[in-house]
Amino acid sequence: MGGTGLGLAVLSAATFGTSGAFAASLLAAGWTPGAAVTARVVLAALVLAVPALLALRRSGASLRRGAGTVTAYGLVAVAGCQLAYFNAVQHLSVAVALLLEYSGALLVVLWLWLRRGQRPRGLTVAGAALAVAGLVLVLDVLGDQEVDPVGVLWGLGAAVGLAVYFVLSAGTEDALPPIVVAWGGLLVGGGVLLLAGAVGALPLAAPRAQVELAGAGVPWWLPVLGLALLAAVVAYVAGIAGARRLGAKVASFVGLTEVLFAVLFAWLLLGQVPAPVQLAGGLLVLGGIALVRLDELRGAPAVAAAPAQELAAPRP
Repeated sequence: MGGTGLGLAVLSAATFGTSGAFAASLLAAGWTPGAAVTARVVLAALVLAVPALLALRRSGASLRRGAGTVTAYGLVAVAGCQLAYFNAVQHLSVAVALLLEYSGALLVVLWLWLRRGQRPRGLTVAGAALAVAGLVLVLDVLGDQEVDPVGVLWGLGAAVGLAVYFVLSAGTEDALPPIVVAWGGLLVGGGVLLLAGAVGALPLAAPRAQVELAGAGVPWWLPVLGLALLAAVVAYVAGIAGARRLGAKVASFVGLTEVLFAVLFAWLLLGQVPAPVQLAGGLLVLGGIALVRLDELRGAPAVAAAPAQELAAPRP
């Protein structure tokens, strides 16, 4: 289960990591960030509709029973996280906004401590510190950066959305198949994004022009399909399935590799060669994840022996 969960979590991070390169090609052609993410979420929800309904029928689970989880997932983890991040980058550099968003992994550790009594042990603390230091290097936030308090608040809001994503993804109480949770969340999130665009809170401009990707001119719909099928359908379904096997804490730290994959795909598809300091930061991130995973494996017998009532956490 652990190996499968780790593979699914890495697959999720890798496919999420493609979104930056696909979105960058659209933004360079005049798309707004809101239009790119709305197209990604809405199209992914449409693609998943039939498979999700078939999976729901086969499982015999009740969508009504899991409606609260799906709604929270869509509002906070999909739409809320995206809107908060895009508002953050209006006030901060992309690097600082990303660093704030990915501090959500630390919020997961804090949540598990406060609500489940899982106090972080030494290896987790060391792994978290190592991973954050690696992110600082990968995102190159050591230079001169303007810090706007409003942007910081939005960035922390994105971190909360990311933490909610991992906590809800790891939950198994409602017994809904991962594909159903992903579809329902994308459906709710897509509706919120469309509503935000309709009232003017989210600018939606999407010129149907040729875009440049991997050094070649391609039709606009190609990166849109990449955003929807890889960076949403595969990413969300694999992420939920992986988090259920690994737990919210380990899954959230494995999710930090999304930044490394984003740098890799920016290199392959956009020609943005990573600096040596970014490669060094990537090694630190991987080292931090390894420490957190090792800590989880060492603590597994103790967790398994805990009374069932101590493991049942209230839903956020």
